[in-house]
Amino acid sequence: MELMENIGWTSIQMAQNAAMDIPDGSYVNLGIGIPELVADHIPGGREVIYHTENGLLGMGKVAEKGSEDFELVNAGKKYITAIPGAAYFHHADSFAMIRGGHIDICVLGAYQVSEEGDLANWSTGDAEDVPAVGGAMDLVAGVKTIFVITQHCTKAGESKIVKQCTYPLTGKKVCSRIYTNFAIIEVTENGLFVKELAPGITFEYLQEHTGARLFR
Repeated sequence: MELMENIGWTSIQMAQNAAMDIPDGSYVNLGIGIPELVADHIPGGREVIYHTENGLLGMGKVAEKGSEDFELVNAGKKYITAIPGAAYFHHADSFAMIRGGHIDICVLGAYQVSEEGDLANWSTGDAEDVPAVGGAMDLVAGVKTIFVITQHCTKAGESKIVKQCTYPLTGKKVCSRIYTNFAIIEVTENGLFVKELAPGITFEYLQEHTGARLFR
């Protein structure tokens, strides 16, 4: 199953795809990495309020170099800004928002996603790797809708979308939609539905490089 090079969507295009599916007025939490790019691609005319689990609702853009407020960081330890009307609160209150179902959408990265929407994104199980739980387990349990953005395959060519996760789980049956460089895939009761294929990707190629059955 050799991977072709330079095909499919870029990371920015993957973020754009996810951004298009975030409704106006949503309260959104973004994971570290590609998910952070989503904030830069929300369509004009839509208002999205960003939440960061370390205690801010109304997170703005990453601070420009030289104008950082060293007391204002997000959960990924980046210096950020706050929009007018932003609210600061205790870390425990922030997690109460998450656990209470007050955040509409969370966009996360992944090591693996199963055909039933199980998510593994905090550890590969390798004893030499440093696990990174963060707030992911609370987010997948408390947020209404979970989007995943990830490369479709690992650098070794193994599919990240699998029949059953082999890495430690973050949550079971939590993912609603998967955005990869190859496709946009909906997690349904009947399995994984291919909503859209990236340019240059055929359904046959996608299925060949996916560890779970797909349908369209």
